Amino acid sequence: MSFQEFKIKDLEQFPKDLEKLLSNQLATIERITQSDDYSYEGVLKPLQDLDEALGNFFTPLSHLNSVENSEATQKAYEESLPQLSKFQSQIAQNEALFKKIKKIKSDDKEAQKVIENEIKGFVLSGANLPMEQKKELEEINLKLSELSNNFSQNLLDATNAYELIIENERDVDGIPQSDLALARTEVDGKTVYKFTLQIPSYLAYMTYGVNRAYREELSRAYSSRAPENAAVIDQILELRQRKATLLGFESFSAYSLAEKDASTTEDVTHFLEELARLAHPQAVEELEALKVFAKKLDGIESLQGFDVAYYSEKLKKEKFDFDDSMTKPYFEQSKVLRGMLDVVSELFLVEFKAADATVWNDKVQPFDIYKNTILAGRVYFDLEARKEKRGGAWMHDWETHFVDTDGKQHLPTAFIVCNFSPSTNDNPSLLRHDDVVTLFHEMGHGIHHLFGICKERSVSGINGVAWDVVEFPSQFLEAFAYEKPILKRFAFHYKTGEPMSEELLDKIKDTKNYQAALGILRQVEFSLFDFNLHKKLYQEDEVQALLDDIRKTTALLEVPSYNKFQNGFAHIFSGGYAAGYYSYKWAEVLSADAFFECIDEKGFKQDKADGYHQCILNRGGSEDMSELYKQWLGREPKVESLLKLYGIEA
Repeated sequence: MSFQEFKIKDLEQFPKDLEKLLSNQLATIERITQSDDYSYEGVLKPLQDLDEALGNFFTPLSHLNSVENSEATQKAYEESLPQLSKFQSQIAQNEALFKKIKKIKSDDKEAQKVIENEIKGFVLSGANLPMEQKKELEEINLKLSELSNNFSQNLLDATNAYELIIENERDVDGIPQSDLALARTEVDGKTVYKFTLQIPSYLAYMTYGVNRAYREELSRAYSSRAPENAAVIDQILELRQRKATLLGFESFSAYSLAEKDASTTEDVTHFLEELARLAHPQAVEELEALKVFAKKLDGIESLQGFDVAYYSEKLKKEKFDFDDSMTKPYFEQSKVLRGMLDVVSELFLVEFKAADATVWNDKVQPFDIYKNTILAGRVYFDLEARKEKRGGAWMHDWETHFVDTDGKQHLPTAFIVCNFSPSTNDNPSLLRHDDVVTLFHEMGHGIHHLFGICKERSVSGINGVAWDVVEFPSQFLEAFAYEKPILKRFAFHYKTGEPMSEELLDKIKDTKNYQAALGILRQVEFSLFDFNLHKKLYQEDEVQALLDDIRKTTALLEVPSYNKFQNGFAHIFSGGYAAGYYSYKWAEVLSADAFFECIDEKGFKQDKADGYHQCILNRGGSEDMSELYKQWLGREPKVESLLKLYGIEA
């Protein structure tokens, strides 16, 4: 068993090579379709082999376009998208293949799930539509793919185009030295400080920057990025609504639920509104305390959005005698990574060893995974911010665990990508505790894919997992990043090597739920906006009006008119979260409930962790998550566990 090598020989040639691959695959699919073989092994098994081959070929380009973005990667990627969209539409609208798959039956549970998913996929891709509407759907999918890429590129370009140069030392007073070192630069022989809209830089000034005018300027620049995306959004919404209508759904939100764990649009809306209702009273108290504090400290009569992170950090320090700068020297990236791998190793009885593998940047760290001394997978960590890399953090699956037509077992690989403060010759990469949580979160996604052991590719790892429960394993693992015994494994001062004090460790846990209700309202705002936006067709002015209306409940401070949050909402306009952003909170009910099952004051409950590994992580999308959860614990998750996680009394 071996892994694919991460390699693209010629970016200019890539679209032509892709065209050849797709042509060969279509010919193979035609042979399968026309054959007299109606068995699972003769039809769906080889089709999954083709899926894996295409993923193995294309993923390096899509990944490279995100982490080492250049004109060459953009050009190759943009030329490839129409080909892929056309290919997928041709398969989805292959009536003969659809009819054939509908006749296939299997006694194997995994295989039967693949059959059911394939049939549903065909229906949702327009297989039952007349030819004219099939062509229209194909054009819609192609255009949506292009618009999504345009949205992402506009946002990246706008983020990279902005710089705030600060000359006065007083205006950077209080910013942690590690952040200051990254901002410090020379202009005409003079030392100045450059802040950008890249998340590590932006957050550093918004959280610690003493100059209120600069905070406002940064906030305005960040929240008004990529105004051209307003027109892109209009086009995306119109096409999504038309797509849903063509497929027989009242709205794109209803269409999206066809492949999710939630049953109805009413269930989702009720869940979100109920969360907002439960969080609102405590959120009002949290904001009022912040207003009082800001007025007492600096005479701020009218607290603004660009003040919140700054005064929240100062209030946290006063309330708990604690801020991120106190813990940051203890979270040296390489130690955090190793410590997290040790936690995962102990919890799930695996081993990580540094791997000799081709990488796309010299900061990337690959590891091979062993289970019972047997090679089981590979994971690549790309953790530091750089200009050519899009912002945020994510897990990208590459290879999948499955058994192919020839009986050969394939092993899984995945990429864990973050944007932490970069290391320099003088300073290591130091993480905020939020960054530690992010790393655990993305690793949770990673192990969901990497620990899959299904033999059918379409339901192995994260394949076939409903979108609104895909965040369950990630949020489950991130909860461990607040626990004292976990942090003790890697919290050592990067200069002295001394362990973090008991007092600081306690404060991380104590501050975990600081302003938790405000945080929930913010997530509900994003979720309700996304879900309601896709319930009917909105135009540009109506999009803003919808957001403003939702904010009457969720935004406890007035939002300035220049704030066009939607133009940067990449999750739903260039990611996979359209009408699905609610998934974070929906899945968090599962993750909170599972977390409290697997840990107590004594540490890991190994029997429960083993059950989670076997019933949830190993099984991927082979059954609905609600069924897998019941198999593990014999019951449904408790919503109360989510409130308990945040320390909110219902």
